[in-house]
Amino acid sequence: MPKQLSAQARARKIKLLLFDVDGVLTDGKLFFLPRLPDPSQTSAGNNAALTAQGSVEFKGFHAHDGVAISLARVAGIKTGLITKRFSETVALRARDLKLEFVRQGIQDKGAAFLEIVNEAGLKPEEAAFVGDDIIDLPAMRAAGFAIAVKNARAEVRKEAHYTTPHAGGDGAARDAVDFILKAQGKWKKALDDYVGGRSGHHGN
Repeated sequence: MPKQLSAQARARKIKLLLFDVDGVLTDGKLFFLPRLPDPSQTSAGNNAALTAQGSVEFKGFHAHDGVAISLARVAGIKTGLITKRFSETVALRARDLKLEFVRQGIQDKGAAFLEIVNEAGLKPEEAAFVGDDIIDLPAMRAAGFAIAVKNARAEVRKEAHYTTPHAGGDGAARDAVDFILKAQGKWKKALDDYVGGRSGHHGN
């Protein structure tokens, strides 16, 4: 797709919106809660070493972003996530929001992005990706509409077609959805449908 195309022109084509998680749907901070060791497996002088793998990882998600996913769904845009880490917290949130595509433990986000686009029966120019760090660049470069969050690394913002007014974990996903829906002329109807309760069967 030509570089000179405006962000609005790119947004008008979007039928699929994919997000990174850490730093995009969250503020990027990772919290680890140690699991209590099984007393039957340890002795007083031989406590098992605690590692990140032996803990529960949890994250904070913004309610505005949850509403954004619902607004996108009401407007007929598919949503999903691609993340390098694996977290049960993310799996729970994805189920809660009824995301169509969930890929965790992904090193090559560009390949995962193209696989999802193909699975959705779309073309890359019909899909957007929201990222914040350099691992997101392959997916952003493959996307028809590359979005960086406000607090993304400079290298990422430089290659984005649009940068959100809010930081990751602070409503950036909502900014992305609002921008796309407004460019497509669907924002008011999606808002009316959501507020009017006709989206009651959708997740928040």
